[in-house]
Amino acid sequence: MATEAPPPPPQGGADAHTGPAQPTTEAFVEVQESAEFGELRRTYRSFAFPLTVAFIAWYLLYVLLSNYAGGFMGTKLFGNINVALVLGLGQFATTFLIAWLYSRHAANRLDPKAEAIKSRMEQMEQSEADA
Repeated sequence: MATEAPPPPPQGGADAHTGPAQPTTEAFVEVQESAEFGELRRTYRSFAFPLTVAFIAWYLLYVLLSNYAGGFMGTKLFGNINVALVLGLGQFATTFLIAWLYSRHAANRLDPKAEAIKSRMEQMEQSEADA
């Protein structure tokens, strides 16, 4: 059951600082419209979108082959291992490969840009708090 209760009063009196200063809406909009943020978004999208499309195409190919090419998928490669099993395991391998690639991409390209934006916003907050 939700209520409209006010937040608890700050500890230590009415003047107590309740946490770090938060940026204003205008500060967020300014950062969002900056070239630096646009570059961060482009860097993310240039990695995420092509890999997402490629993985979905690869997955759909596997599903379509499973439904409509049963003879091909049942082809034995060695022992009891057939094409369907190899391609199915390939789905798992591809998933882990993409996760690893994204982790590297984020650490090398996204995180430094995001940290720079965060630092700039924190400096903006500090200068507004000092004013």
